[in-house]
Amino acid sequence: MSKRLSSGLRAWVVQRFSAIYMAVFLLYIVISYMMRESTGFESWTAWVSNPINNVAVGLFFFALLLHAWVGCRDIVMDYVKPFSLRMLKLVALATILLAMGLWVLLVLLKAVNY
Repeated sequence: MSKRLSSGLRAWVVQRFSAIYMAVFLLYIVISYMMRESTGFESWTAWVSNPINNVAVGLFFFALLLHAWVGCRDIVMDYVKPFSLRMLKLVALATILLAMGLWVLLVLLKAVNY
């Protein structure tokens, strides 16, 4: 198997597993939300401060950002031909996704300590 083929296969697998996790997690969120008695901010912070839910939310956003990275990277690699512009777009994308990930981490840590 060539290196390029294995890279494409790896991206495909990442996309599929992250999509499956996100779908299962969203189903869990809907069921959990329907079973809640109240739906305000205090209820949300209580739900997120549970360590299992906190980790599940963190994994959801990790999967979401990884899914976005693979999809957007493939689009940029396929359609942006000048190498310097392609690298600039990929660095900008990585920076934005990393900032989003750090923001989610900050929110989750604050929810635990709330």
